Amino acid sequence: MKARRHARRIALQGLYEIDFTQHSPEYALGCRIKEQPLPEEATLFAFHLVEGVVEHIPQLDQVMAELAPEWPVDQIAVVDRNVLRIAIYELLFDPDTPPKVAINEAVELAKMFGSDSSPRFVNGVLGSLANRGRERILATLIPEASKA
Repeated sequence: MKARRHARRIALQGLYEIDFTQHSPEYALGCRIKEQPLPEEATLFAFHLVEGVVEHIPQLDQVMAELAPEWPVDQIAVVDRNVLRIAIYELLFDPDTPPKVAINEAVELAKMFGSDSSPRFVNGVLGSLANRGRERILATLIPEASKA
């Protein structure tokens, strides 16, 4: 498995744990990495993803609510919600990740951990984001971020 894909998988597992416990991101991710060691660069990437997602949850959930208005964020399956948080974070706040890669990786995570309908749901939400464009989303949904 590619190191960054493995890092995304570990990040998803850590975020899932954080959603159900009061564990800190460092603890949740540290436990996952102890169980499934990563190369140093992938470990740093996993921490980057988890810390970035946790820091931006309100904005990420706002984007998710706008892109999937028929699904209240708190009613989206925990796996799907966290897959989307990671991908939206990468699409909006991590310009080093090409959009196609972020979307493809999210769909793969949805296939691995979600329900049968998860990949299609994730792809649809992220496709809507890609069609609207990063700058437009940042400017309309997260105005303070577009000024950064």
